[in-house]
Amino acid sequence: MRLKAIATSCFLFCFTYLFSIAALHAQEAKEEPSNAEKLVVGVAGNEPFVFSKNSSTKGIAIEIWEDMAKKKSWDYTYKTSDNVEDALYALNKGELDVVVGPISITSQRLEYMRFSQPFYNSSLAIVSRVDELTLWQKVKPLFSIKLLFAVGIFLIILAIVGALLWLAERKKSPEQFPSKIADGIGTGMWLAIVTMSTTGYGDKAPITLWGRIIAGSWMIISIIFATSMVAGIASTLTLSSLGTSTYANIEQLSGRKVATIAASPSETFLKEYKAKITGVDNLMEAMSKLKNKEVDAVVYDRPQLLYYMKNHKDEDLFIAKAEYFKQGYGFAFPEDSKLIYEVNRTLLEHAESLETLDIVLHYLDKDE
Repeated sequence: MRLKAIATSCFLFCFTYLFSIAALHAQEAKEEPSNAEKLVVGVAGNEPFVFSKNSSTKGIAIEIWEDMAKKKSWDYTYKTSDNVEDALYALNKGELDVVVGPISITSQRLEYMRFSQPFYNSSLAIVSRVDELTLWQKVKPLFSIKLLFAVGIFLIILAIVGALLWLAERKKSPEQFPSKIADGIGTGMWLAIVTMSTTGYGDKAPITLWGRIIAGSWMIISIIFATSMVAGIASTLTLSSLGTSTYANIEQLSGRKVATIAASPSETFLKEYKAKITGVDNLMEAMSKLKNKEVDAVVYDRPQLLYYMKNHKDEDLFIAKAEYFKQGYGFAFPEDSKLIYEVNRTLLEHAESLETLDIVLHYLDKDE
């Protein structure tokens, strides 16, 4: 009986172990798609990551995906969408297994989909025209708030000096400095101006000790003040005459007309800086508006802008060095997708073997 019980226990243990192994293998088989299963791959985005159907060039994202699919022996078919948002909507409805393209990984999108690790790190950049400045644009800096504020302070200081000269001279020299406050301070300001400019007409001059002390002190102070002020105005005029209509940072776009792709992260970013946003469907439309002077600048993902400029060197365009809203590009999946682990692992292998870098350098300049 005892041997029979031991034999029964051993049988049950072996059966349970074999059943568990079988279940585990079945689960793993479900997690990775079968070779016979055909994946529906959504394609969306702009050059240089995705090219149109009739183009012989594939693009960075497509080439990386096809390298991975070849290594994993995945069978797939492409389904092209007009824009990224349409592709992500189809993914969310269950019509696609994955979306391939320059898909920005954002916290908002993570609420209803999943992403692979980034295969490219991007950022937003500003492109503007290189136009010669008009006469008004050259002299406009002279009417800035800062300069007007400085002139206001100068007039206040001039009035104070004029009042001090009048107080010191009004009793000893009433013929030069009238007793009336307005006339007397005005005469004092006139004396301060001709002293500052070293004109010295000789029509007015202090005769009292305190008047000469005030005038002498003002001479020293005015030399420093006038020199700094003239140098500042001269440098402003020089820089504005040499300048162009380009934009170097995002703060300069406040109140300006800026084109960007509608519903993209760049649109949300521009709203924070109070730019006048013009939404477009694609980058070519945005650059066309910039060329026709319908907008002042274009803000979009840096690699797409760089690729456009690389292929349109005849257009006078300037891309700012400043980078904003750095983000990664990845492949998008449904929330319950079983592909993510294998895609991430293959992406790492692809990057470690420098295959990803080779593809990127084929489309973008090495310096970028």
